[in-house]
Amino acid sequence: MAARILPVLKLATKVTIAGGALYVAVDYGLLGSSEQGSQALEKAKAAIPPALEEWMKYFGVELPTMPKIEFSPVESWNSGVRWTISSLSEAPTKASDYTNQGIQYLKDLTK
Repeated sequence: MAARILPVLKLATKVTIAGGALYVAVDYGLLGSSEQGSQALEKAKAAIPPALEEWMKYFGVELPTMPKIEFSPVESWNSGVRWTISSLSEAPTKASDYTNQGIQYLKDLTK
């Protein structure tokens, strides 16, 4: 009987953890717009340093100071998608340019 319950218990634990992570991500706005993501980043920036200090005092560990990172998710949101679409839109022109260069190179070799 225990051999049948253990896999179900493991699956239930995994589903609970995944569901909790998804709930937290939606609750903090991580899956929303870029503005919501930026607000979530600001909340995290405000909450993480005090929590780290508390844990450092509790465990008696000394960590180096955290570097200041100036990153705006609003400005870089989907920049990879934009770059990819831009490259794909330029691909036919670039292909014809490279083809013409290759033909000219071959003509110069055969002279």
